[in-house]
Amino acid sequence: MIHPRYLTKSRFKLALECPRKLFYIGKRDEYRDQMAENDFMAMLAEGGYQVGELAKQSYPGGIEIQERDHALAEALTSEHLSGDNVVLFEPAIRVGDFFIRIDILVKTGQQFELIEVKAKSYDSLKPRFEGARGGINNAMLPYLQDAAFQTWVLRQAFPKAKISTFLMMPDKSTRAPVDGINQMFKIHEHSMVEVRPRPGVDMQELATTLLAKIPIDNYVDHILSTPLEYPGGSAAMDEVAFVWAKAYREDRRLDPLIGAHCGRCQFKADATDALKSGFIECWKQATGLTDSDIAKGTVLDLWNFRGKQQLIDHGIYRLSQVQREDLKDFEDEPGEEGLSDPQRQWLQLGNISQNYDHGGFYFDSALMTWEMAQWRFPLHMIDFETAAVALPFYKGMRPYEAIAFQFSHHVVEKNGCIRHAGQFLCVEPGAFPNYAFARALKEQLEVDVGSVFMWSPHENTILNSIVRQLAEDASPPDDVEELTLFLNGLTKGGDRAMVDLCLLAQKGFFHPDTKGSNSIKKVLPAVLKVSDVLRDTYSKPIYGAPSGIPSSNFSRPDGFVWIEVTSDGQVGDPYARLKQYAKDLIPGDEFSTEDRASIVAEGGAAATAYARLQFEDMDGDSRVRIKSALLRYCELDTLAMVMVLQAWREFLPEVPG
Repeated sequence: MIHPRYLTKSRFKLALECPRKLFYIGKRDEYRDQMAENDFMAMLAEGGYQVGELAKQSYPGGIEIQERDHALAEALTSEHLSGDNVVLFEPAIRVGDFFIRIDILVKTGQQFELIEVKAKSYDSLKPRFEGARGGINNAMLPYLQDAAFQTWVLRQAFPKAKISTFLMMPDKSTRAPVDGINQMFKIHEHSMVEVRPRPGVDMQELATTLLAKIPIDNYVDHILSTPLEYPGGSAAMDEVAFVWAKAYREDRRLDPLIGAHCGRCQFKADATDALKSGFIECWKQATGLTDSDIAKGTVLDLWNFRGKQQLIDHGIYRLSQVQREDLKDFEDEPGEEGLSDPQRQWLQLGNISQNYDHGGFYFDSALMTWEMAQWRFPLHMIDFETAAVALPFYKGMRPYEAIAFQFSHHVVEKNGCIRHAGQFLCVEPGAFPNYAFARALKEQLEVDVGSVFMWSPHENTILNSIVRQLAEDASPPDDVEELTLFLNGLTKGGDRAMVDLCLLAQKGFFHPDTKGSNSIKKVLPAVLKVSDVLRDTYSKPIYGAPSGIPSSNFSRPDGFVWIEVTSDGQVGDPYARLKQYAKDLIPGDEFSTEDRASIVAEGGAAATAYARLQFEDMDGDSRVRIKSALLRYCELDTLAMVMVLQAWREFLPEVPG
């Protein structure tokens, strides 16, 4: 069956990102699409499907157009709209090559309300639809453009009607009036949501309490009356939408419009991928570069550099073409230690100072020695897994408040002994984990005054959020003062403030394989490549062995090997081993093994797994498997921190402490 190729609202949004993407989208068997499942994952993890269902509760008499076939959905919509007063969910409107499904459409005579529902954080007390320098806020612009396109199509379909356009979003200024909202919306069969109202809860009132309905006609009119900006050009909606619709209908490639936006292209594939790379096709056509040229690195790979568009505009495409004068001033800021951003970029271009060259990588021994001298043993490595869902699960909480449901904790003693010291996991539906999380962390860390380590400021942000929740709680726990004192001590400015190893990696370590990234999933494989100690230690079955390194989740009589070294000396990536556990994190048949692996590799598995444990009716065995996989995954994150520290201490001429 050949499906018609209409320019839908999702295709329109894609074209605004890059018109060439219209050719690659939907060809999963031919081109790699890294976002093929990410939209579903994001909607699930954030509670987007639940927001959509809650929005419908605002209109109890609404009729859902459930047909997926375009023609049938269009015909049924037309039939319902023949009446004077009707509310439709997902009505299908087609005009020529344009086809939209509107989230909520309210018709009263010749007046229409077009309501676009978004699981987007919004604060009615601080709307921020406009930027500080005027114009539409960049963060809101895609949502407003989406609504404007739908309005434009609806006006063509009903030229005599008066159309008002709204966004409906969770309002962060409100608080949940009841517990257990997450249990009122259950996911079935990939994305089907079943609404289960609780006795005594007015669902319409719940919807109007938590969701803000914001009129946006002025923004829509502005977007429709001014040129749309997109990579490589700008044009009025009336002009460019027809061009894009025609190209999509004809399945025709538009000319490549390369630029800094290409760094975010979802249609990327490397040389080992069985699928083709739309990104490489575009760049080869536009620049004349070869596959080999692109593989060696383009300016898009330059870490944290905001001048990529300017370089591309001047015909500079390869990393090897970038000169020192293209970067900012190399001089350190007063009081700044370690690498500045331009210095780190210069390292990425292959220029490692001989004074810091440890055999092909950069390591600032002086900085690391000074930092390590400040640390107190035993050293505590912690990593959190968290979520921030659109609909608050618990009474008194706001939309998108932080939920801390898991941590892992490794300890390094002064004599070098390592152990997985503890963990916490609370994923039971309806259980608010944050205070129990804080208590468990306190119990783990208050046994001594050793230094505590995180990787990136995320942990600091989460602890501050819990402190704020404790302060705002109308019925705080009895130990609120003790918990607050403990958490404040760990955060920035506290007497035991956590050490950010990610920032230390940024300032004092660089390996070409990281391509400038300071993600632990990039730093760990790099240090494994150059650390004799790590390769020798973790290529043996000592992890989880009775006489080896104690582990909470990998214990077995013969131990566990974390590093595989091939006969030619190549070192395997421990995170790659998690791919074999991916099917446990994301059970079900709707994802292929490859999709599940990519989900884990992208690091979004924990939040998604938590969401599924909250929203899905799941059998006991599946819950046990997911919880087990979550524990293994988080334990590896803190073990990775241990490994990186071990390598850095190995690189020092003298080890502090």
